Amino acid sequence: MRLTDLGLTKEIDGLIKDPDLSEFSVGRVTQEHRERYIVSDGENEYDSEVTGNLRFSAGSRSDFPAVGDWVAIRIYDSDKAIIYKVLPRKSVLARQAVGKSGEIQIIAANIDAAFIVQAINNNFNINRLERYLTVCYEAGVEPVLILSKIDLLSEAEINDAIRNLEKREKKIRYFLLSNLTLKGLDQIISIMQPGKTYCVIGSSGVGKSTLINNLLKKNILKTGNISSSTNKGRHITEHRELIVLENGSIIIDNPGMKELGMTDNTDGIRTTFEDIYEIASGCKFPDCKHINETGCAVLEALNNGSINKDSYDNYQKIIKEQERFHTTVAEKRKKDKVFGKMLKNYHRDMKKNE
Repeated sequence: MRLTDLGLTKEIDGLIKDPDLSEFSVGRVTQEHRERYIVSDGENEYDSEVTGNLRFSAGSRSDFPAVGDWVAIRIYDSDKAIIYKVLPRKSVLARQAVGKSGEIQIIAANIDAAFIVQAINNNFNINRLERYLTVCYEAGVEPVLILSKIDLLSEAEINDAIRNLEKREKKIRYFLLSNLTLKGLDQIISIMQPGKTYCVIGSSGVGKSTLINNLLKKNILKTGNISSSTNKGRHITEHRELIVLENGSIIIDNPGMKELGMTDNTDGIRTTFEDIYEIASGCKFPDCKHINETGCAVLEALNNGSINKDSYDNYQKIIKEQERFHTTVAEKRKKDKVFGKMLKNYHRDMKKNE
């Protein structure tokens, strides 16, 4: 295997030739286990950790390597390396870190498309789908919806689900899949191109790992089902992993996500709710919140049925999350600035007293 088999692009190849990186090897992060990483240079895999300087200079979790990243490494043993630098990313799929307000968690880096997997029988949720779309559009990544477990529904039930989908999301490309009979698998494989990286995201138990096992034509990932009593999946995939498929395309598996918190992703929400933003250009006030303002074109469209009520409610919910995230980040920056000023004054006073 070569670096090109791992998805090396002309842009990354240009960065590798930078004189500042001449003393390093370059590889791609294929697995992440807390603060340890597996990095492949196309020929070998290395158990890796970040250098102390990179750890110290990191301003947030998003500055650390993520699966899909290209990194500069120094090999110090036959199977061990130190990560010195994360190379510039062409795309970042991210969400708000679970339980940590104002922090970003990277789902995957340097990907071309995201396979959003939802089980059509009991996990299909268009509000949740719009969250995934917002994250994808913000990253500049093509979203592809995969509706799995079609073998559990009748054709009439499937058609009903598709009609509901197309009422709200007219642009997204979608595929119907049965991981049991493999119906729809060939269609998915047909869009996967050699050297391109695809990330699989979705809740637990919807068939993400089973899909990858079917793409690989062998069972290498643990799988689980959605509980019939709680309607929730069990976490089977415990870490993110990059895998090269037989056809030369690259896929990244992810643990199931119970939450998909929003960051301050302005561009993503504009694309997901494009119809609302288009109508909003006709509002009387440019800063209209579309809640109870006079002359609001969005509320008028909502009342006459031009805008889907569920989509409008979801838009407002995501906007509020986005604003909370932005406020939290601003408050943290303000506190850091105050603390930095106090530290500077302390050192200045210490020098005066010497």
